[in-house]
Amino acid sequence: MEGLVCKMIADITLRLDFRSDKLFKVCDVYCLSNKNAMNRDLSDIRNDFVKKELSEEHLSSDAIEQMKDWLNEAIENHEPEPTAMTLCTVSSSGVPSARIVLLKNIDERGNLWFYTNYSSRKGTDLKDNNHAAVNFFWPGLERQLRITGTVEKLAAEISDGYFESRPVDSQASAIASPQSQVVDSRAQLEQWFNEAKQGKMKRPANWGGYRLQASEIEFWQGRAGRLHDRVRYRHEKEEWVRERLAP
Repeated sequence: MEGLVCKMIADITLRLDFRSDKLFKVCDVYCLSNKNAMNRDLSDIRNDFVKKELSEEHLSSDAIEQMKDWLNEAIENHEPEPTAMTLCTVSSSGVPSARIVLLKNIDERGNLWFYTNYSSRKGTDLKDNNHAAVNFFWPGLERQLRITGTVEKLAAEISDGYFESRPVDSQASAIASPQSQVVDSRAQLEQWFNEAKQGKMKRPANWGGYRLQASEIEFWQGRAGRLHDRVRYRHEKEEWVRERLAP
């Protein structure tokens, strides 16, 4: 009975508002009191996608323009974090790693810009292997955007300009945090952060931007019965080749 009540609270909370912190807190406390709350069949959790379809006649011949169109739709649709993308890198020994980063620009050539610590795991991976992939997921539109390509660092002056535009706390975090390294405690991090805020806010040499140049871009539209639409663009000889993939 407790497990059923917990599920009902969770379902009601999700329907109301994903930002309803108080309701989530109540649900979390109640669920934690029930040891069997997660003993449920996860294989039956699914949603059918019925909102849109993807046909070639409505797509641009230019993959970059189509990518910009979809990103604009995600922003206008008020998707949570519409510029958030999963960045996948692979180490020199072939070990993959993924994390969420924020897209910060699409330049005139269609390159995707993001910023991070060059000494982090992703920075180390990209130094040894500059091939990477990113994935956007916009659940409200039932869409994914999948991009693969090669990555290179942005010019230092570009990274300087972006760093200077960040909020002070974000600047201090970039200065203070030895990203991906083991630290003693949260208190240690906060001490470094506070010390950084007392100093000069200058971009660290080990922090800056990258750009991903796409070689493949796939547009994925969820459809009913898992018979999804997938259209891929491949960059060949300065042109985009468009083709449909099976779901």
